[in-house]
Amino acid sequence: MPSEEELYQEHILDHYEDPFHRGTLAGATHAHEDKNPLCGDVVKIELQLDDEGKIVDAYFDGKGCVISQASASMILEEMHGKTVDEVKEYTAEQMLELYGPRLTPNRQKCCLLSWKVLQSAVHAPVEKG
Repeated sequence: MPSEEELYQEHILDHYEDPFHRGTLAGATHAHEDKNPLCGDVVKIELQLDDEGKIVDAYFDGKGCVISQASASMILEEMHGKTVDEVKEYTAEQMLELYGPRLTPNRQKCCLLSWKVLQSAVHAPVEKG
């Protein structure tokens, strides 16, 4: 029987190797990109919000470590279909719980990058050109 740590690692690798909605979103209404200057991880999140402020679609792209990229996949899967208010209420602690294994403070920054980008994305409408 696999240990809890092995199950977490398998779940994380699944999100890294076969991520939820990795790519770009043609109909994005909101988007934000940021990076972790300490390690160079980059995450961009594009959202399509409906008139009620619900996430109808969400995609991410970026580069970096397994933690930063897997956590981007995890949070988009978790927040898909949620409202902007639900996104705003989602805490950093909840993101770390969603990720699973305990992380050192420096590695927490990798995990929380996508959470920070998502928090900003809901306030960043895309300009239609």
